[in-house]
Amino acid sequence: MDLLRLVAVLFMFLVVQLHMPILSRGNLVFKVQHKFAAQERSLTAFKAHDVQRHRRILYAADLPLGGSGHPAEAGLYFTKLELGNPSHDYHVQVDTGSDILWVNCINCDKCPTRSDLGIKLMLYDPKSSTSASKVYCGDEFCTSTYNGVLPGCNKDVLCQYNVVYGDGSSTAGYFVKDTVNFDRISGNFQTVSANGTIIFGCGAVQSGGLGSSTEALDGILGFGQSNSSMLSQLASAGKVKRVFSHCLDSVNGGGIFAIGELVSPKFNTTPMVPNMAHYNVVMKNIEVGGSVLEIPTDVFDSGDRKGTILDSGTTLAYFPDVVYEPMMNKIMERQPGLTLHTVEDQFTCFRYIGNVDDGFPVVKFHFDGSLTLSVYPHDYLFQIREDLWCFGWQNSGLQSKDGRDMTLLGDLVLSNKLVMYDIENQAIGWTEYNCSSSIKVKDETTGSVYSVGSHNISPASCLMSGKGVTVLLLLLAMFHRFM
Repeated sequence: MDLLRLVAVLFMFLVVQLHMPILSRGNLVFKVQHKFAAQERSLTAFKAHDVQRHRRILYAADLPLGGSGHPAEAGLYFTKLELGNPSHDYHVQVDTGSDILWVNCINCDKCPTRSDLGIKLMLYDPKSSTSASKVYCGDEFCTSTYNGVLPGCNKDVLCQYNVVYGDGSSTAGYFVKDTVNFDRISGNFQTVSANGTIIFGCGAVQSGGLGSSTEALDGILGFGQSNSSMLSQLASAGKVKRVFSHCLDSVNGGGIFAIGELVSPKFNTTPMVPNMAHYNVVMKNIEVGGSVLEIPTDVFDSGDRKGTILDSGTTLAYFPDVVYEPMMNKIMERQPGLTLHTVEDQFTCFRYIGNVDDGFPVVKFHFDGSLTLSVYPHDYLFQIREDLWCFGWQNSGLQSKDGRDMTLLGDLVLSNKLVMYDIENQAIGWTEYNCSSSIKVKDETTGSVYSVGSHNISPASCLMSGKGVTVLLLLLAMFHRFM
């Protein structure tokens, strides 16, 4: 069996159903799907995927999850949402590294007309929706998004948008306001249909990969921290809090994804670095097998193109050279007889028979606030054949000159842990958790506490029924987007 087929055996469907109440301070539910579900991909594609998408970040809501964070499932993720009245389905990439939601619009230039992902593409037509309205350059949304009135603005000029992603692709168009349909939590593991009004981009011109049929989607759902994101708009309308949690199950697939105050379990948090576009935290040191690495004290300082970012949308984990080399050397002290090989010119692999948890050390990342993130060998090593294992660690300096001083912790590190992002209080916390179980969240309107369960949604799942926005289970982000 060749390497591509071996990797394909590891591939899974990633789908998530989210829950979010329409009432003030509520929760919501979506279904999410892996963009490359059922497609063969090589080891090179794992990192190429990270390189392409290391520029986007996602939003959250109260909801059940699906999918897997294993490196073999690397790829972009998309969800299905309903827009307009009457509503139509749109498949959009969920992106935690950007802010706005946009979809391809009628009369779009260079928009894809078909997709190799097996989905039917849909062009949004604001004239066909009775609930749609235009957003002008003088409107509050536009002036706040651009920190003032745009040059040449008058009462008849629409509010324009133009987003250029790190891979060189771009989208441009104008903003519209319309209805989005979703499912809200109404009780323990129960939801009812609901809707809200949001402002999003109507894509008029696409370029680069956004116009390609290979990985074509109807748009991108940005889930960043800015006021223009869907999460922030819903929070501003009093429907949700800007707090979300995810638990990615790499053992059984699926997991949990919820928007709302987490009541149970309880755990400590570490402060988010203020005034940063992404989910930056302060790492203090790294411990390998009980020994703290001797590395420069300023290597984890926060700043432009520096610091540590948590990103469940990135598959692997990236470290500066001054961290990567001593960490790898310390890990390999346990196995001095192993011969390391480079696979596909970038992955460090080796032959090994046995339980990797018995033969390799636990790696612990220590953060501000005395919070520790433990990563076990079965997490940072992934198997591509019965006797062949590869490291999920990558050297940031070999990826990009601009990103050589960055530490980016992706799914490899975050899987099998419940991670909570409290944007309102600028804190992130986590704990090791059984992602096949459930959590409890609070409905701020009623004070009721509801259980949100885990899911590994597949097309045949009964959970696929019902209206709703389908939201990605991971926080997506792209390495080069942070540059």
